[in-house]
Amino acid sequence: MTKKALVTALILATQIAFGQDGPSRPEIEKRVAELPAERRTYERFWNWTSAQPATERGKHETEQFRQEALLKKYRTWLVDTGSSPAEADREIAELQKRGNAEVAEFWNRYLVKERPEWMNIEPNGFLVEMVKGRKPGKALDVAMGQGRNAVWLAVQGWDVTGFDPADEAIAAAQEDAKRRGVVIHTEVTTMEQFNFGENKWDLIVLSYAGCSDTAARVQKALKPGGILVEEAFHTDALKKMKIGGSLCKPAELPNAFKDLRVIRYEEPVAKPDFAPRPARVVRFAAEKPVE
Repeated sequence: MTKKALVTALILATQIAFGQDGPSRPEIEKRVAELPAERRTYERFWNWTSAQPATERGKHETEQFRQEALLKKYRTWLVDTGSSPAEADREIAELQKRGNAEVAEFWNRYLVKERPEWMNIEPNGFLVEMVKGRKPGKALDVAMGQGRNAVWLAVQGWDVTGFDPADEAIAAAQEDAKRRGVVIHTEVTTMEQFNFGENKWDLIVLSYAGCSDTAARVQKALKPGGILVEEAFHTDALKKMKIGGSLCKPAELPNAFKDLRVIRYEEPVAKPDFAPRPARVVRFAAEKPVE
């Protein structure tokens, strides 16, 4: 599989569509044709999902495979577009059995094995700026990937915990930490399963790890005086490119994190960490008040 094909698969597989028409069955089959046979079921489902309303999809990737209504709708689409009922049943069964594992393998390939040359492997620039001068404490890196932010924070003296469902990405992060002579704490788990805790973190990082879905948990988990640093794609970016699932509407973050005091909020056109060219992003930093 070529790097271009992998990037195309990633973008199509993780996009959230806002009223856009989805690809047809022939278009999807053309896109998955280059993939090994064992990966086509998963990629076909994700391509189809790109056209579904956000209200019908899981807030996080692994929820997709627990939604019976979504899978029932997908089965109907498979049959209506040429699959036999038996073939459709086999695909649904495979998704239910292998769904979460396929999510992890997808991100292992993207983050570790066939990393796009345009992907930022350095710490997020907004994060670096916002923690400058702050006393290191306990930090949580949500959906940490291969650890570019977690390891950098550890080098700066932070006590870092991170999690991600991609086990090979977590392993790569641990190897990088070892090379740099620091320790990070990691868990191979999902957004739904991880225990954020209460009044536990001096810093929580959401770097292209969703938008406002975790607001309640994050606000509860921050210590008084602790800060949230978040960067994601702005929905305006969809006007120029198909992009991944960390999409925020205008002013969504300040409105969602009402228990926090806004330190900085902006919606600039900039070079995102996960896109080959400039696009509009959102950057948000906020502090939990000390009562």
